[in-house]
Amino acid sequence: MTFAGGKLIWMNGEIIPWEDATVHVMSHALHYGSSVFEGIRGYKTPDGMKIFRLTDHMKRFYNSAKIYRMSMEYECDELIQVCKDIVVENAFENNPYIRPIALLGLGPPGLAPKADHKVDVAVAAWEWGAYLGSEGLEQGVDVCISSWQRVAPNTIPAMAKAGGNYLSGQLISTEAKRLGFAEGIALSTDGTVSEGAGENVFVVADGKIMTPPSSSSILTGLTRDAIVKLAEKIGLEVTEMAIPREALYLADEIFFTGTAAEVTPIRSVDRIKIGAGSRGPITKELQEVFFGLFSGKTEDSEGWLEDVSSKAS
Repeated sequence: MTFAGGKLIWMNGEIIPWEDATVHVMSHALHYGSSVFEGIRGYKTPDGMKIFRLTDHMKRFYNSAKIYRMSMEYECDELIQVCKDIVVENAFENNPYIRPIALLGLGPPGLAPKADHKVDVAVAAWEWGAYLGSEGLEQGVDVCISSWQRVAPNTIPAMAKAGGNYLSGQLISTEAKRLGFAEGIALSTDGTVSEGAGENVFVVADGKIMTPPSSSSILTGLTRDAIVKLAEKIGLEVTEMAIPREALYLADEIFFTGTAAEVTPIRSVDRIKIGAGSRGPITKELQEVFFGLFSGKTEDSEGWLEDVSSKAS
């Protein structure tokens, strides 16, 4: 299957055709997983194209590079502007998904890169719909508890959005789909709930909203953070706490959050129906508030929506 993607990609300071954005087969990242990246969504709003939490995403991008001691040639503000420019240059008809990536490229062989190892940087963008299916946003999706656990603390840093980390996600998601589920949820090494293959998890029980803490080997997602803040604005409190596996089966509602998944309800776990087996009222309310940011129904009081035409400060 060929993935056409967008028409243009920014790579190492130049905007080039999609098909020309290549790396050497001996790039360090191909052999050792040494890349960091972000997933960012743009939305067509009544006030034009906006990018959701662009600056926050790019700060995390640089933090991920910092954890892995990757020396970035470009300043954060430069790449923020590049993300805006590549959306404009591609002239998308639908909502774009933006993928900045930094990777250790061609250099001296060896597991430990030299301090001056070349870091290749690119920003791609393409049109991408609902990650777990548009029907899933309303009807919910079926998930399973994966046989694969998330990494233990102080092994691989879960707070870095690094390419190598997603080998774990591949195992979780591939297993789930092989078994007929839309997605998998992983447990942490202590047996409590961690996160989905590429999504954070929220659980609703008796009117209370819970989500695993950062110590549960999760990537602290920006959509996760947005949902916590939006919930507070409408009078709903979210508690970070360790969640046992069986609490998922007994929940009234469960939903995923993530840049790709946005806010996706879960209707069953391990073939056990959650609540009524459909999107619950709290999940629906949070979806409406979240997507309302892009329709204009929800006030953007946090300044999360950044105009693609504005210049970086």
